[in-house]
Amino acid sequence: MLLEQTVDKLNQMKLFGMANALKDRLTRPDHKDLSPTDLFGLIVDDEWITRSNKKLQSRINGAKFKETSACIENLDYHKSRGIKKSSVLELAQNRWIDEHQNIAITGPTGIGKSYLAQALGHQACMAGRSVAYIRLPKLQLALLQARASGNYAKYLARLAKTELVILDDLGISALDDGDKRDLLEIIEDRYGSGSIIITSQLPVSSWHDYLGGSIVADAILDRLVRNCHRIELKGETCRLTIEQLNHIRESGK
Repeated sequence: MLLEQTVDKLNQMKLFGMANALKDRLTRPDHKDLSPTDLFGLIVDDEWITRSNKKLQSRINGAKFKETSACIENLDYHKSRGIKKSSVLELAQNRWIDEHQNIAITGPTGIGKSYLAQALGHQACMAGRSVAYIRLPKLQLALLQARASGNYAKYLARLAKTELVILDDLGISALDDGDKRDLLEIIEDRYGSGSIIITSQLPVSSWHDYLGGSIVADAILDRLVRNCHRIELKGETCRLTIEQLNHIRESGK
C-alpha cells in the first residue's frame, strides 16, 4: 500500500521515470543485494534517462525532419559518391556548430543530399542542439504568410535562436528580390551565432548567378561560404524509379 502511495505521489510530481523504475527495480531478483544508496541512484538515473529521451524527441519533432530515420550510421560511403567517412565522422562531433560554421552539400537530384543534411541534423539533436529543417520553397511561403499575419519579425527571431537551420533545395525555385533579402536577413542573423546546412543541385560556383549576381548575392555568399564545409556528392540517383517500385511490389506478391 505504501509503495502504491509513493508511486502515485511520484506521478503527481511528474517524476514518471522514477515511478516506473521504482515498481520495476524493487521486484527484480538481481537487485536484492543492492544497498539503498545504489538502488536509489539507479532510480534517479532512470528518471534522468526518461527526461533526456523526452527532450531529444521534442527536439526531433521540433526540427520537422522529412526523413525522420536519417542517421549517420546508415550513410553509404561508396567511393563514387564523394562522401569521406572520416570527414562525416568529424562533422558528427558538432564542433563546426560550436564554431558557427556552415555546410554546403551539392550534387545531382536523388543523390542523398537531403538525407545527409538531416542525418547531421539528427546528430545535432542528439547532442542537445536545437534544429530546424525547411525546404526553400516552403521557407518562401512561410515568410510570405508571416509577413501577411504580422509575425515576420517573430518568425525571423525564432530561426535566429535555433542553433542549426537546414535549408534544403536551394535553386529549385526562382527567388525574387524580396526572397533574396529575406534569405540575407536569415543568414545575417546567424552569422557568428548559428550554423546553416544548405543543399543544392547547383554547384557553389553557380550560386552567385542564381542569386542574381547583385550586391545582395555578394553579401549572402560572403556570410554563407566564408566558414563553410563543402561536400559534393557524385554518382547516380539513390531514389527508386517507378519501374523499380512496381517490380518490388510484383516480386512481393
